[in-house]
Amino acid sequence: MEAHIRIQKVNKVFASGRREIVALQDISLDIAPGQFTCLLGPSGCGKSTLLNAVAGFSHPTGGSILVDGAPVTGPGPERGMVFQEYALFPWMTVEKNVAFGLEIKGLAKARIAGTVEKLLHMLSLSEFRTRYPKDLSGGMRQRVAIARVLALDSPIMLMDEPFGALDALTRRNLQDELLRIWMETKKTILFVTHSIEEAIYLADRIVVMTYRPGTVKRDILVDLPRGRDPASPAFNDLKRELGQLVMEEQQRHHQDERRMAAVD
Repeated sequence: MEAHIRIQKVNKVFASGRREIVALQDISLDIAPGQFTCLLGPSGCGKSTLLNAVAGFSHPTGGSILVDGAPVTGPGPERGMVFQEYALFPWMTVEKNVAFGLEIKGLAKARIAGTVEKLLHMLSLSEFRTRYPKDLSGGMRQRVAIARVLALDSPIMLMDEPFGALDALTRRNLQDELLRIWMETKKTILFVTHSIEEAIYLADRIVVMTYRPGTVKRDILVDLPRGRDPASPAFNDLKRELGQLVMEEQQRHHQDERRMAAVD
């Protein structure tokens, strides 16, 4: 099967004063259509940098990224992005935020209204349609952000720690909501997280990244049936394995910080 997203020998270097920071080094991944893939690792491992490159918000220093065989040269309608900080328009109501992308595309009003109605119902937002973002909880705002991306019907969803700022109960509810939507729509999802439990709960596949330079440390297929129980022995066996891998990179991060402090 042809990869939906193909990342080939991608490098990313940033200039920092007189130094160069190698954020990504020789990353190659093939992501199949409909696959739910999590990028996992500590802060500074390049997860968001790689996601932004796939989104087309930044360009690799070397290598290439292909979607359906075509090079990524910038943002495109086949890739929808959900950010941690919601990125809603504060002057628009919930339904106007969800409809925004469809209106920009110039679709007929009746089609826009039908799509918005369906998504508001799907994400339990119908009774909040006339509210503004400031009047919503963090969980509700993230539901609106997800609905806005789903409205565009992009076959790929890119998600940058979308539940990271939420409390544990809201986070689990939205994880379940996302899984339900994914199972219904069969979209390809590339999801950034630093939570080991979240990665295991959601993903078909977990790509563990190393601390700077970001490379692929381990690529793991999650062979656990859906409806995963975080208290089960198999879940916790994988959690321990991943915890060891991430902790090794976290320790490298701390060592790098101490080294840089000594140089300064």
